[in-house]
Amino acid sequence: MPRGNPSPKLTITIDPDIHQNILAAAARDAVSVSAWMTVAARDALQRRAGLAAVALWEKQHGPLTAEEMNEARRNVRAQLRTSRTARRPA
Repeated sequence: MPRGNPSPKLTITIDPDIHQNILAAAARDAVSVSAWMTVAARDALQRRAGLAAVALWEKQHGPLTAEEMNEARRNVRAQLRTSRTARRPA
């Protein structure tokens, strides 16, 4: 009997062009395909959770204003710039 908490295995079917892109992306990131797919799935789930949270907030408080959306876009752009520069090799 396996010890610990072994990762479940999935068998999936992927379009050939997507498959090649996944293999290339995993190689560029120097990770296994499993690790790359896990990160991609985690990111997709986080986006869904974020969108659900925004929808709930808007249901309770009304739609976000144009200025609130513009401020959010500015914050996201700033965070993306920061994360890109932090990941660049010296």
